Amino acid sequence: MNKREFIKAMSAESGLTVKDTDKAYDAFLEVVAKALKEGDKVQLAGFGTFEVKKRAARTGVNPKTGEKVQIKASKAPALRFGKSFKELF
Repeated sequence: MNKREFIKAMSAESGLTVKDTDKAYDAFLEVVAKALKEGDKVQLAGFGTFEVKKRAARTGVNPKTGEKVQIKASKAPALRFGKSFKELF
């Protein structure tokens, strides 16, 4: 399912127009992104938690040359699904 299909499905489920659903979708992404940039978690009961995970520096291997390469520490967004959402599957 791509964004357009998702928005149409959300629109049909909620009774909102496709245009309003698209605005709500964009607003949701913006709010989550801003919260994560500020270091906050976004917890949605019954769904999951959006958070930023820290990755430690580590040594990797270049697959072409076999040379060891130092990989810097980094941060990455993550979504951890809640128990009730996982139980649906």
